[in-house]
Amino acid sequence: MPTHRTVKTIFPVLDMSCAACAARVEKALAHQTGVRAAHVNYAAAAVAVEYDPAQASPESLREAVRKAGYDLQTAPGPAAADAEKEHAERFRTLKRRTLWALLLASAVMAVAMFFDDAPYAVPVMWLLSTPVVFWLGRGFFIRAWRQLRHGTANMDTLVAVSTGTAYLFSLFNMLFPAFWLARGIEPHVYFEAASMIVAFILLGRLLEERAKGNTASALRKLMGLQPGTATVIDDRGMQHEVPLDRVRTGSSVVVKPGGRIAVDGTITEGGSYVDESMLSGEPVPVRKVPGERVFAGTINQKGSFVFRAEKVGTETMLAHIVRLVQQAQGSKAPVQKLVDRIAAVFVPVIIAVAVLSFLLWVVFGGSGGFTHGLLAFVTVLIVACPCALGLATPTAIMVGIGKGAEQGILIKDAESLETAKKIDTVILDKTGTLTEGRPVVTDLIWARGSEGLEPLFLALETRSEHPLAEALTARLKGGPVSVGSFENLPGRGVKGCAGGRTYLAGNRLLLEEHGIPVGEELLRQAERLAAQAKTVVWFADDTHAAGVAAIADRIRPGAAEAVAELRSMGLDVQLLTGDNEATARAIAAEAGITHYAASVLPDGKAGHIRRLQAAGHRVAMVGDGINDSAALAQADLSIAMGQGSDIAMDVAKITIITPDLGKIAEALRLSAMTVRTIRQNLFWAFIYNLIGVPVAAGVLYPVSGFLLNPMLAGAAMAMSSVSVVTNSLRLKVKHAGKRAGIKTDVKPHTYDKQMKMEKKYRIDRMMCNHCRMHVEQALNSLEGVRATVSLEPPVATVEFSGSEKPIGELQRALDGAGDYRISETEA
Repeated sequence: MPTHRTVKTIFPVLDMSCAACAARVEKALAHQTGVRAAHVNYAAAAVAVEYDPAQASPESLREAVRKAGYDLQTAPGPAAADAEKEHAERFRTLKRRTLWALLLASAVMAVAMFFDDAPYAVPVMWLLSTPVVFWLGRGFFIRAWRQLRHGTANMDTLVAVSTGTAYLFSLFNMLFPAFWLARGIEPHVYFEAASMIVAFILLGRLLEERAKGNTASALRKLMGLQPGTATVIDDRGMQHEVPLDRVRTGSSVVVKPGGRIAVDGTITEGGSYVDESMLSGEPVPVRKVPGERVFAGTINQKGSFVFRAEKVGTETMLAHIVRLVQQAQGSKAPVQKLVDRIAAVFVPVIIAVAVLSFLLWVVFGGSGGFTHGLLAFVTVLIVACPCALGLATPTAIMVGIGKGAEQGILIKDAESLETAKKIDTVILDKTGTLTEGRPVVTDLIWARGSEGLEPLFLALETRSEHPLAEALTARLKGGPVSVGSFENLPGRGVKGCAGGRTYLAGNRLLLEEHGIPVGEELLRQAERLAAQAKTVVWFADDTHAAGVAAIADRIRPGAAEAVAELRSMGLDVQLLTGDNEATARAIAAEAGITHYAASVLPDGKAGHIRRLQAAGHRVAMVGDGINDSAALAQADLSIAMGQGSDIAMDVAKITIITPDLGKIAEALRLSAMTVRTIRQNLFWAFIYNLIGVPVAAGVLYPVSGFLLNPMLAGAAMAMSSVSVVTNSLRLKVKHAGKRAGIKTDVKPHTYDKQMKMEKKYRIDRMMCNHCRMHVEQALNSLEGVRATVSLEPPVATVEFSGSEKPIGELQRALDGAGDYRISETEA
């Protein structure tokens, strides 16, 4: 194990033509000193190498790949626009060669089919097929020779040997027909087969290149989002348009209407609506004002603003996303290991099968055995293309991970895709994950006639040192008020004088110390708010309590719906928090979570996950903070909310860029769709070869007289690769939301295995949210019952698994919770 720090880099690989090539490049790199891991993505024509720079270098890695018969591009890659142009030019060149090959090969085919008895028909076919095989198809022979020099073989070897054999055999028959005629054999030529094989394989490569380009479209879109220049304000206040690499941290950057934001930063002047769909997948522009963050690649709408650059170059969120997507698309799913082992020995085995087929035909085929054997030899080599096997997994992974990136879901590697399908338990952190992560004033209630004192409440909290004072000052309104004799009273609140009167803001103890009376209605409201696990701040003058404010960390919008969606997928959703029992209970009830644990320290969260895993569960942990990092590392699948800490994002296998918890279900469904597509691709790729090779060898000839034509074999081989990539591209148009109808592989929990029945009941004598939680917990304590209770109207929606519970049993459960009454009256 290397002692130095390793680096992970993605290098483009040149001259690969099949899965066997990918396996050979990977093996050559893996055997190099200092290389910790190497993963080749054939579909992306790239390799992700993790190596120790003290023991290996890009140059040494390139030399190792060259010795294997391929090449590695170690120089910095072109910019996004240049890469797009390079890909387009490569595609155009291949398209020209393919069109010429199809045109000439079709002419050869026409002569063979309709004018084979005409004078000079054979020389004409020879003249037309020669440029197809040795000019338009020269790349096959060049690469095959390169492989032969290194003692290896790949798909190009199969094509070169088969087409070369057919061409040379036909040329021999054309020049020396008497050799066969003297032996009673008709000297057939197969120039049309050789040329059509080259044309069909070039067509397959063209379609494959086009499809592979589509699989990488998401990454190219991301790379092209960042503008090449930015408008910067200099020390004299003048605006200058400068190249992006000259923007420094702390620079003031101007964004004009319709412009793309160049780097990450915080707005200092102005405001606008910004289209952040490239980050969140949400089409609605977000309002941005001074103090709010903006991100590179997002699009400003009609307004203009100035922001301070904070992250530039490779530090921006966009650059981070591009790196993650590149690494993830180059990673391998565990199922790919089987494909790699097969690909490594595939070509030598196929050559052996082709030779064996030829020999068996020569020995047992009678007078036509040699000809049939030669055709079988050529056809086996053509039909057994390992490209479909090589494309099956990486194309699906590239499309799936690219689609996730477009929707604001960053998947770190392919292994997490397979893991996500097996998850049966989802654990949510509270602060910053299930909730917004910052305290806000949720309620502000005044005693009758006291609303005019709000400016004094604001004046006190403006000078307060309490951490919650910021939430109060953000909510309270009022003009400037001068407060004298101000005091911070630790553990109780603040005190000050204005207009000859004393004003207090703090807890109930502060009011009791000063003998301030509290009205019955205000007291009842304060108790209701406290029962909801909210922090209550009192405000009073020297004669009476004037009002109360409730402060809480609010649950995120849509959190309850997201939890309900996860539960509908058969997942057990749990809440773990370091907060107190009352707060945990209130948040869990509001989110619709039945199982929760409070006052859990960071190591306790990891321990809880270990216990679930020991019981046979597959656990996903969703968190956002440093305190979640141990639990994220312990979980089978770790999901970080992108607004959280960098450590959580580094540890997590999946990052949700936005705070939208609904993206968790989308990520799980996307993984299910991607893995299902991989399995479909592998099934068809294996079936194609299992059926195609024996048929090409001639197993059907003794019973039906059918011998596969080499031209048809070439067409079938091309279409096998195209079909696999096309199936992967279907992921781009599938929806991973609620209506996708995709389920994960997990088995539903007990309550989902049985017939469900839902019924509504009226609940009387509930006075507050505290009562509502007691009723809900009491009903949920019953076996086979899932209940959701609302206060307005006072209704319990009860879902029974199996038989319905008698109302008497439901009432007995409520008797233990308080003086509540349940009736069957429909609400």
